[in-house]
Amino acid sequence: MATPILDLRNIVKAYEKQIAVNRVSFEVPRGSIFGLLGPNGAGKTSLIRIITTITRADEGEVFLDGEKLNSRHPEQIGYMPEERGLYRKMKVGAHLTYLARLKGLSAREAKDKISAWFEKFGIEDWWEKKVEELSKGMQQKIQFIATVVHEPKLLILDEPFSGLDPVNTNLIKSEIHELRDKGVSIIFSTHRMEQVEEICEHIVLINQGENVLEGRMAAVKDKFKENLFQVDYKGALPTDLLAPVSVIEQQPERVVIQVQDESDSNAFLQQLLNRGVQVTAFNEILPTLNDIFIRQVSN
Repeated sequence: MATPILDLRNIVKAYEKQIAVNRVSFEVPRGSIFGLLGPNGAGKTSLIRIITTITRADEGEVFLDGEKLNSRHPEQIGYMPEERGLYRKMKVGAHLTYLARLKGLSAREAKDKISAWFEKFGIEDWWEKKVEELSKGMQQKIQFIATVVHEPKLLILDEPFSGLDPVNTNLIKSEIHELRDKGVSIIFSTHRMEQVEEICEHIVLINQGENVLEGRMAAVKDKFKENLFQVDYKGALPTDLLAPVSVIEQQPERVVIQVQDESDSNAFLQQLLNRGVQVTAFNEILPTLNDIFIRQVSN
């Protein structure tokens, strides 16, 4: 089994008398897009600050690529915080060069890599623009380039689509998937559960400083399913077919049923077909990640 890119073991962090992180452990699989989720004040930011070495854990250990976290590791991490950190009066090219040099690139390497990203995004004429001349969405692109220009092995993206229009959101999504396909591991933190469902393969949910749920996205949704199925059909549905199931909702040519056992759904479908009902769709209704999130943090 491959070594996880990131391994947190029993992390504790307190500020005065407030425990922000309480014995949190989880692993980020190598080459994955990993959702770090939780309500405001859950402890996500404290964990990110520990992973990026901005602060230290009071207890516990963090391993990056199998090695205990140390002062050299920030050069292997790219962090895009929710609160953007661009210097508004600086010119874009000089600003990105400065940030790239801080991550260990030479001046020549920085210029070449920044130029390649400018060409990729079609913004070659931005080099001499001041940051303050750019819209929020344009600044977001610059922040993204600053985060990835040194080719980190681990990316941490906190609300990366904030302020982006749909076109640029899709552009950044495409780049995230391309980086993942090249082997980069990505931690994705957001309040937008539909975005997590769309792009994340694994998740961890932090609430009140504790790990309350983690796993592969598909396995998490499977764990919380309630054996609900939606059946679309033509014509009328014979009432005597409904006995083995509970009808949750019924509309013209559509019914939502709940079964005791998943196999009962197949038996129900077979009954419909045997009775000549024209079934046009038969789908399991899985809970959304937003449903699961609300259920877990409300307990």
